[in-house]
Amino acid sequence: MLLLATLLPTVQAEQGATPKRIIALAPHITELLYAIGAGEQLVGVSAYSDYPTEAQVLPQVANYAGINLEAVLALQPDLVVAWKTGNVAADVSRLQQFGIRVAFSDPLLIADVADELRYLGQLTGRQQRAEQVAVQFETELAAISAEYQPKKRLKVFFSMGTEPLTSVANAAWPAQALQLCAGDNIMVNAKNDYPQPGIEQVLQAQPEVIIQATAGAKPAAVSFWSPYPVIPAVALEQFVTVDADLLYRTSPRTLQGIRQLCQGLDQYRQ
Repeated sequence: MLLLATLLPTVQAEQGATPKRIIALAPHITELLYAIGAGEQLVGVSAYSDYPTEAQVLPQVANYAGINLEAVLALQPDLVVAWKTGNVAADVSRLQQFGIRVAFSDPLLIADVADELRYLGQLTGRQQRAEQVAVQFETELAAISAEYQPKKRLKVFFSMGTEPLTSVANAAWPAQALQLCAGDNIMVNAKNDYPQPGIEQVLQAQPEVIIQATAGAKPAAVSFWSPYPVIPAVALEQFVTVDADLLYRTSPRTLQGIRQLCQGLDQYRQ
């Protein structure tokens, strides 16, 4: 507490001024800021901010468990960009109590990425670059939709993991991607975004394709599914592996993950 009190007078920032020292409290925020050319203004990031490579050398001041308040204050930021639904709310509130200017990022829909880019552009004085990147994102997103929506729909199951068996539904980012790729998600009626179905549900739904996400799109093991050849996807060996690093993160790179998913499904549209 003494250190916090000592640092308090140094972190006051003029509201509305273009920030020169920014901290990003989520990996997707780090990516968004670099995408609009504001990376040189970053002085701190959260854990797992691994893209681009320049971000990997910045001090990490937050993780899933909370925000290191003393580390944030020591960096003397004039803007902290927090993840509204991902950071610990009490920690963010403390930062605000110390007089730190806090803005929030919380893209819920894939299309929201463009809005986030524009918003961060206004905050950081990077409006021109942000608008260019946002328009590029919107154009490519529309192109993906136009290309794949008319195609034959496939009944699919998206596996985030098998211990326990976990899938996606509703507003989960991969579930939105499935819609863009003309995939009919067998978990569409799940009550939450990340359901944990029993194998019986998958057997009953009879998916034609099983999608598995791995870091870096490393070949996914299919041994879990081998005992269930009554599932069409298993009998026909119709599996798709996608890059979780691309597909899960709410940044411009998510379009690469979505295209990878769409192209993977395309090989089974006969």
